[in-house]
Amino acid sequence: MNALPITHSTLSTALGVGGLANWQALRAGRSGLRPCDFEDVRLPGWIGTVEGLADAALPAELQAFDCRNNRLAWLALGQDGFADAVGRARARWGAHRVGVILGTSTSGILQTEHAYRARGGDGALPASFRYEATHSTGSLAAFVAQALALEGPHWVISTACSSGAKAFGDAARMIQAGFIDAAVVGGVDSLCLTTLYGFNSLQLFSPDICRPWDQGRSGVSLGEGAGFALLQRDAGDERAAGHLLGVGESSDGHHMSAPHPEGAGAVAAMRQALAQAGLQPGQIDYVNLHGTATPSNDAAEDCAVATVFGTATPCSSTKGATGHTLGAAGAVEAAISLLALSQGWMPGGQNLRQADPALRVAYLREGRPAPLRHVLSNSFGFGGSNASLVLGAA
Repeated sequence: MNALPITHSTLSTALGVGGLANWQALRAGRSGLRPCDFEDVRLPGWIGTVEGLADAALPAELQAFDCRNNRLAWLALGQDGFADAVGRARARWGAHRVGVILGTSTSGILQTEHAYRARGGDGALPASFRYEATHSTGSLAAFVAQALALEGPHWVISTACSSGAKAFGDAARMIQAGFIDAAVVGGVDSLCLTTLYGFNSLQLFSPDICRPWDQGRSGVSLGEGAGFALLQRDAGDERAAGHLLGVGESSDGHHMSAPHPEGAGAVAAMRQALAQAGLQPGQIDYVNLHGTATPSNDAAEDCAVATVFGTATPCSSTKGATGHTLGAAGAVEAAISLLALSQGWMPGGQNLRQADPALRVAYLREGRPAPLRHVLSNSFGFGGSNASLVLGAA
């Protein structure tokens, strides 16, 4: 594929609101995770919440979309000059030539959970409940398109944890096919009861803080977050923050929730991304791992990365800092990868006590400076839905 400039990006996670707050926390090796205290949930485990959502009120014209997920999107869109940059793209290309392609896994399901708790004696849901504008996965793209006054194609991808990364692939294909000239891409996922109790029932929600690549790792810590990027056909007068060089996607369908033990689909996605970018494995300077801290996922990804890159390429997972942001993870970690490229710094993996001797890749315990040119970011979802992005420096 032709390299596409990413002219702007932003992210908001448990580490903070906006790119600077997130990067300062990563550089300092600070985690945003805390013991689970979401609403009335008291499960043993750790979560990462984004501060300020209670005060992130939507404007009157967007009130129909009001829910935790869309509030998180609204909060994130207001950071790092991102909305203003989209406004310039809209003026340059025309509102109908700018698309919105986003990922989420649960969207505004928390709004439905609240609605069911508020049912009347006849079992009817409250009259104020709006499924289409809140719970529906499509509400996220409709909300962002309306908030940014965009009239191009807009849709949501929901392929579990690969959703936010796959949005980049859809947008790139739309631009290169000539349907649009720019796209707001990314992902937003907020905490809800279904996610917390669901992962706990799967025995994937660790009672301990998540420890990617640790010998004693026992599962995920769940977080929420939003990541956005603005892809354009060409940068014009803007200075690119980085470039999308290649996208790899695969679906191995090995198991409903467990990865292929040898990472077959992950290998295919990484090799496809490299081929699209026209790069050899040795030209990747750093790999941002999916790194969920479940025993099977880390082992499968370690095998896959070693198969493609060998065991010398520096790698780390940032989920020990942000938690697993599910459908937003691919976009959040693409934004982190862009920051790594621009700052010349590889973030270290957090919470590692004792490295698992069975895992072979060059996992970074601590961050360190490096002249980065190319970064690969992995996102692997339930059902074997895999996506890898190759990002290049500006």
